[in-house]
Amino acid sequence: MSGFRFGPAERGATLVRLHVALFLGLGIAFAPGAADAVEETNGQVLMLDELTVTTTGFGTPRATHTGNISKITGPEVDFIRPAQPAEALNRLPGVGIQQGSGAEHLTAIRSPVLTGGAGAGSFLYLEDGVPMRAAGFANVNALMEAMDEVSGGIEVVRGPGGARYGSNAEHGLINFLSLSPGLDDDAELTVWGGPHDFYKSSGTASQTIAGENGATHGVRGSFAVMKDGGFRADSGLEQQKARLRYDFDAPDTRIAATLTAVNTNQETAGFVVGPNAYKDPALYKTNPDPEAYRDAWAVRTAVRIERDLDDDLMLVLTPYARTNGMDFLMHFLPGQPVEENAHWSGGVLSRLVTKLDGGHSLIFGFDAEYTDGSLTEIQEGPTVFPGPNEVPQGVHYDYTVKALVLAPYIHSEWQLAPKTQLTAGLRFEYTRYDYENHATNGIFGRIQRIPSRVDEFGDVTPKIGILHEFSDAATGYVNIARGTRAPQTTDLYRLQRLQVPNEAKSEELDSIEVGFRGRWNGISYETNLFYMEKENFYFRDANGFNVSDGKTDHAGIELELASPLAFGFDIAASGTYARHTYAFDNTAGSEIIRDGDDVDTAPRTLANVRVGYTLPDSRGRAELEWVHMGSYWMDAANSVKYDGHDLFNLRADYDLSGNLALFGKLTNIFDTRYADRADVGFTGPRFFPGEDRGLYLGLTLRY
Repeated sequence: MSGFRFGPAERGATLVRLHVALFLGLGIAFAPGAADAVEETNGQVLMLDELTVTTTGFGTPRATHTGNISKITGPEVDFIRPAQPAEALNRLPGVGIQQGSGAEHLTAIRSPVLTGGAGAGSFLYLEDGVPMRAAGFANVNALMEAMDEVSGGIEVVRGPGGARYGSNAEHGLINFLSLSPGLDDDAELTVWGGPHDFYKSSGTASQTIAGENGATHGVRGSFAVMKDGGFRADSGLEQQKARLRYDFDAPDTRIAATLTAVNTNQETAGFVVGPNAYKDPALYKTNPDPEAYRDAWAVRTAVRIERDLDDDLMLVLTPYARTNGMDFLMHFLPGQPVEENAHWSGGVLSRLVTKLDGGHSLIFGFDAEYTDGSLTEIQEGPTVFPGPNEVPQGVHYDYTVKALVLAPYIHSEWQLAPKTQLTAGLRFEYTRYDYENHATNGIFGRIQRIPSRVDEFGDVTPKIGILHEFSDAATGYVNIARGTRAPQTTDLYRLQRLQVPNEAKSEELDSIEVGFRGRWNGISYETNLFYMEKENFYFRDANGFNVSDGKTDHAGIELELASPLAFGFDIAASGTYARHTYAFDNTAGSEIIRDGDDVDTAPRTLANVRVGYTLPDSRGRAELEWVHMGSYWMDAANSVKYDGHDLFNLRADYDLSGNLALFGKLTNIFDTRYADRADVGFTGPRFFPGEDRGLYLGLTLRY
């Protein structure tokens, strides 16, 4: 395990708070009467018997799921009231999403925080099991296109996504579940506000009617509107989201159709620059890039059709279509060019599911997708850095790409013994990019535009796992899988001066994890040990040039637990200790990458602990949350470090009646100065400052 080295000096100080919170919480859980409180509280418990749908597409109890999976339920999302999805997702182990300005963010799932094509392409974002963007055209700020305000829950798989999912499900995936129509008619309206002219409202209504021959028809409409004035100068965010869902349920046919639209208009605040600038009262609310903006929109639709062909045979077809566009100032690059990108795509996910005697099952699948995309990058300002590495005024890139993805796969489950199950799957994915350059070919300072061409990739992703139920309360599993991602189109066609065309290859990540989950003395828990090796890691070095042949190692332990305590209290926690290290050497000017050094922006410790209290009549709940971000290196040379931070938040809600509920939250209780993101750019250390203490209040009307 190259570069994976533990030492007492490294671990001691950074893990103290994590150990104290988790193990003192466990100690309280063992107090007399705590285990007996399981049925007496509406507090947080890991619902190991709860059904998850992401891995197979059907209801699988989490307790017997071969591999890790975490879920934030719809009611929990409602209680959190996240201003942005990261506020909810960072409660899970192995997940560390760093918020930028407004809706901007960068994701880490069992990984460092990744940027550029790596950040866009290493994670798969889904809505009801359908990717929200086309493979090869991912968005590093993909969560801005999710609709979590009215939610049926969020499921997260850490590590390779398995045979059902191809490119982008490399380090992990996030599946946003839409809220289905209710059995009874319902309607709900929520309005809340906070500092810096923050306002958010959301609503949903559904109706279900009975049809002929036992069939039912259900319709749900949902919306969300947000306006945030921004706590920094010349910043702000406005978003509008809407979704329409139709469900049809008959004895042998089930249909779920969704139409979702999202619009984002953002006035972006750039990095503040300088050592510890995020702490400086004169700097952290300023905006060095007042002209920066980001405008984006997305529309997508999907229809899932399940048809029972026989008692043990089912066909599932999911045709889908989507279109989106984005226009933004690249304030983080020299010259600050404007990028405009767009694509439309359509495809079908198809599966034939058969159950065999003895508890075995097989899924034969075939996915197909076609995409037509475009990108322009134009610098209106003057040339910067005159010379061989100049960033010239004018057109940098102007191209279109037509893409085809074809992917047959098989997923199987074999009942080896009454308590032992083997899961095995294999996917082959063929990707073809037909690239056409609409600008002059050649090298222009730092910019390189290559002639039109066709590129093809073939990737194989196997997976095998075994699960054993040691008892009704304890299950263990071992999972071995490979994740891949074909290069993003920007990896291949937005090249720079020293790059060689056709140099980018498909990334490959090989993973093994050992997990254990269950219940003990009233505590629900899941823990995982993982080790992963990645090749062909594609990233941008300190000189701004892309590296296509990087290697990294990843290893760690994750823990998730929840338990009722005595007297109406409960505790839930997640913790991660991991090392993400370079497994190769590279020199970029003064920045030297050494085999065994930490990857930049890879905190070794992450933790989230919530202590809650539910009123005896279950009409109200309060929760105190601790959010821990460990220290991390801000550059690949491991020379500049961010110290990490600890934040505390308080949430509460109360049902005044069956029709009216009040809620509120106090974020960053101690008004801590911290950075949502810290790295080193061309001008030195730079930061996205975290927001001040904030009080948010709101109400929900139900009909």
